Amino acid sequence: MRLADYTDYALRVLLYCARCDDRLVTVAEIAEQQGLAKNHVMKIVADLAHAGLLETVRGRSGGVRLMRPAREIRVGDVVRLGETDLRLTECFDERSNACKLSPECRLRGVFARALHAFFGVLDAITLAELAGVATRQTKTPNEPAPA
Repeated sequence: MRLADYTDYALRVLLYCARCDDRLVTVAEIAEQQGLAKNHVMKIVADLAHAGLLETVRGRSGGVRLMRPAREIRVGDVVRLGETDLRLTECFDERSNACKLSPECRLRGVFARALHAFFGVLDAITLAELAGVATRQTKTPNEPAPA
């Protein structure tokens, strides 16, 4: 199983915004820092804003930032947003399933459990944890930064 580039880029955009705290960042900055095409980033930012994950601010001093705290955004939700087809095999699509093994095959159940476990792991992780901002936000002034 491989995630679409779109999903990878969406995660990178959100992680970059999470690391920038509440500072507005521009599409050009994200594109440059992440090594992505500006047009791709513009499309992803628009989609993430439409999904309620990013806030966009227009104008000369505008940019984007997370709409909610990074600790409230689960990686699994972002992956579900980016992945348009999670059918692991033909039998996951009842409308076009032509597999002759389907009536007695147990493989579909195995794949379904694997997909459930995959998202179980992703749903347990937040952007804050991946970006390292969870520890940064809860650190006391005299406490050393995590290594």
